[in-house]
Amino acid sequence: MHRRASAALSLAALVALSVSGCAKDVASPAPSESAPAAAGKPTPAAKPAHAPLSSAALSERLLDESDLGQGYTRQAKSDSSGRDDVTVIGCPALEKLGGDGAAGGDLDFPNSAKATFSYTRGSDSEVAEDLYSDTVDKLGPNTKTVFEAMTGCPLYQIVVGDAPIAVATQKLPAPSLGDEAWSQLITFTAGGRDTVMKQTAVRAGSVLIVVSGSSALVDTHLTRAVDKARG
Repeated sequence: MHRRASAALSLAALVALSVSGCAKDVASPAPSESAPAAAGKPTPAAKPAHAPLSSAALSERLLDESDLGQGYTRQAKSDSSGRDDVTVIGCPALEKLGGDGAAGGDLDFPNSAKATFSYTRGSDSEVAEDLYSDTVDKLGPNTKTVFEAMTGCPLYQIVVGDAPIAVATQKLPAPSLGDEAWSQLITFTAGGRDTVMKQTAVRAGSVLIVVSGSSALVDTHLTRAVDKARG
């Protein structure tokens, strides 16, 4: 039976990225020094190292143009309210996740931020970064479930609205970054055209960093994305 779902790690967004892209426009403020505590006032307790971050805090840790260098343009935030439904066909593991689960093995984490950039210097490539935050006991296992589901189906099909798209996945060696990491290569085939994208996720404490786009751009900016997301 075909179950309707937004596909893993926002597969609908990945498809959109492979065709045109979507983004969240967020500025990255400069750090400021904290003023000394006033006399007689207690010093606020430090936030636990692995406490989840708010969406606003995650937004401040997204990559921006100054991190990426010349040739990158941040894309305007898109309105996803009218986005077509995505149906997953031929991948039981993803179909079992169903609904929001297939959107990320419950990558429906409570706090998130996103930015997408186009790269125009001699190419028409894009790179997107998603940051998520939740408790460690949810963040790692849920992300692992989604990556294993996707890479466990080397060939399957998705239908965006009424447009069929063939999907091929390949598990890649995970980078030596953060506490946990996963990586995959995804090929979308539609209308006789292949679009190859790399997607790598790194968990650093209570923050999950997902970088997607052309392989070269993901490899170029992943370490900086992880470092900045750590704060």
